[in-house]
Amino acid sequence: MIDLADEFGVPSYLFFPPSAAFLGFLLHLRFLHDYEGLDINEFKDSDAELEVSSFANSVPGKAFSSLMIDKESGGAEMLLHHTRRFRHVKGILVNTVIELESHAIQSLSESTVPVVYPVGPILNTRKGSDRGQEDASAIMSWLDDQPPSSVVFLCFGSMGSFGADQIKEIAHALEHSGHRFLWSLRQPPPKGKVITSDYENIEQVLLEGFLHRTARIGKVIGWAPQIAVLAYSAIGGFVSHCGWNSLLESIWYGVLVATWPIYAEQ
Repeated sequence: MIDLADEFGVPSYLFFPPSAAFLGFLLHLRFLHDYEGLDINEFKDSDAELEVSSFANSVPGKAFSSLMIDKESGGAEMLLHHTRRFRHVKGILVNTVIELESHAIQSLSESTVPVVYPVGPILNTRKGSDRGQEDASAIMSWLDDQPPSSVVFLCFGSMGSFGADQIKEIAHALEHSGHRFLWSLRQPPPKGKVITSDYENIEQVLLEGFLHRTARIGKVIGWAPQIAVLAYSAIGGFVSHCGWNSLLESIWYGVLVATWPIYAEQ
């Protein structure tokens, strides 16, 4: 599309949905790879840390996106290919707010990349959804019965899932915390797929008797209408995989976040 725009003499702009910090991270990795011969895959299970100007602190190799350090997926090459093209646009529109990412935006303004425009937060705050209307109604009815700011909401995005042992540990922690909770629990995708799905029988992966023992304080669901839930007055905390949309949504609705980064740009 950039080449086509150039043919017609039309300026092209890039819309970048993740954070400005991650944009700076990609640009820095591209420079190190192309000009200093860095092999990104070397950071897998490494104790090394990388100084990146768009981050206030150094970035541990173990915190890199799993997509970047998986040779089989070719994720690093894909990201590098696209990042090289970023330099050919007239400007980059980032879904962020300068007050939220002042350090990252300042660092990008001092670099040789095209002009960066913070244009966020761009959010879809409509409460409705094309899917799960019946499930959403049941969730909202349950939240109606909870006191203000009393419920911890656990939700890990469309690709976030856990193994059986980790699920039982989360269940154990929730039960013994005594706090009210709404837990969006999804099963890992089949091999070759990335999107999670609902469990057919959710009791099979939980501690025996967990649903019965926590019936008064908790609710375990599959898919969750995240925007509608975060907007609810009963929600007092959010355990999140830290996807950029999720973070912007939680900030928009003033919900505190317990961060649990899992995949992608987090």
